[in-house]
Amino acid sequence: MSNPTSPNEASNGFIPRSGRPPWYTSDGSSIRDAFLIGIAGGSASGKTSVSNRIIREMNVPWVVIISMDSFYKNLNQEARERAARNEYNFDHPDAFDFDLLHEKLSKLKQGLIVDIPMYDFTTHSRLTTTQKIYGASVIIFEGIFALYDKKVFEMMDVRIFVDTDDDVRLARRLKRDIASRGRSVQSVLDQYHKYVKPAFDDYIRPTLKNADVIIPRGLENNVAIDLLLKMIKRKLEENVSFKSELAKLHEGKHGLPESVILLEQKPQVVSLMTTIRDKNTNRDEFIFSSDRMCRMVVEKALTLLKFHEKSVITPIGKTYHGFTMADKICGVSIERAGVAMEVSLRQVCKDIKIGKLLIQTDTKTGDPQLPSDISSRKVLLMDVSVATGAAAIMAIRVLLDHFVLEENIIFMCLLAAPLGLHSISYAFPKVKIVVSQVDQVLNDKFYIVPGFGNFANRYFGTCNNNK
Repeated sequence: MSNPTSPNEASNGFIPRSGRPPWYTSDGSSIRDAFLIGIAGGSASGKTSVSNRIIREMNVPWVVIISMDSFYKNLNQEARERAARNEYNFDHPDAFDFDLLHEKLSKLKQGLIVDIPMYDFTTHSRLTTTQKIYGASVIIFEGIFALYDKKVFEMMDVRIFVDTDDDVRLARRLKRDIASRGRSVQSVLDQYHKYVKPAFDDYIRPTLKNADVIIPRGLENNVAIDLLLKMIKRKLEENVSFKSELAKLHEGKHGLPESVILLEQKPQVVSLMTTIRDKNTNRDEFIFSSDRMCRMVVEKALTLLKFHEKSVITPIGKTYHGFTMADKICGVSIERAGVAMEVSLRQVCKDIKIGKLLIQTDTKTGDPQLPSDISSRKVLLMDVSVATGAAAIMAIRVLLDHFVLEENIIFMCLLAAPLGLHSISYAFPKVKIVVSQVDQVLNDKFYIVPGFGNFANRYFGTCNNNK
């Protein structure tokens, strides 16, 4: 979800400073709608600056900014020619696709993935590429008509109007359009007096009545901005103890859920797990034993897939009636430890598509890396261990949001605690879980006991500490 690279494109973005908290409850359902802030005002009034100020002072990592500029209508050839002659009114409500805007904001508010259009102001058309925006807790939507359409502004939790002096806005627009949009001074002035100023007086200023907060002078109004910050903070403080909630919900449950397939504890399985658990096992032996164990889990998971009959001709010319896999499959690893299981999956399933999810923290992107056709496949979800089940629940929820059916997900791991297995099964009873061993105890830090230490550090050689 990177911002557009061209200065001529409408700018939206995900503000990623660190990992975001779960946006789903312990039963896998949505916590609540995202908090939607609408910021309106005249052209170059400082709407984007106010948005950035809110984000900077809040220092929250899961905010999405959506620009209304992305929702300009795609112009036909005749309209483009008028735009080139500065005869097209981009500051009229009819220039925007409010139906598409409402659709995208509604889905984003529900926590669903959306593709936001990208508009090029040089060609006056939408680009063929879009921006994927996903899983926001707070959405800031800014644009000149942010408070114009009733079905749009009624979705908002806070409505803001940035009221800036006309002369200041004109000076800013001149600077912006000349530098970033390739316009001449005269063309900007002509457009301002012909379209921008009348549109502000006739359509934009009247939306003041729809605002909860009016910010005169934009960034200079610290009182109004402080008020907004307090409102957002209250929203974000409502969800802080997801793991503790899971622990309390399933504490004391005995046995394993019906959806769990535990490998038969034969000497081979126990021997491999003993080597993996031993703190004195060197890294080469640890990797070798882990890969063998992962392969056994993968092979067991594959027995849960559908197969259909197939006949082949053997090298001696005889017919053999057998089976072949009927399901299209892909793998998804929960980073970082889940990546270790990819080796075994690729050994068993040649050329399989594999995606990745980073659930714990992600300072670079909020965009899951998943196969484009994942909704049509059986998904083998991989992580080496399950303690409370929090990461697995979030990962499964991400897959569901990408339209993967719950019954098409098989979760694979090497080690789990009953608490985590019950949590996953409670939230998603149709998901099958394949695990090699189960440890009964979680300590007060939610570590599996006796466990096998930090698997990722031991497997990838990033730390000598096996605690």
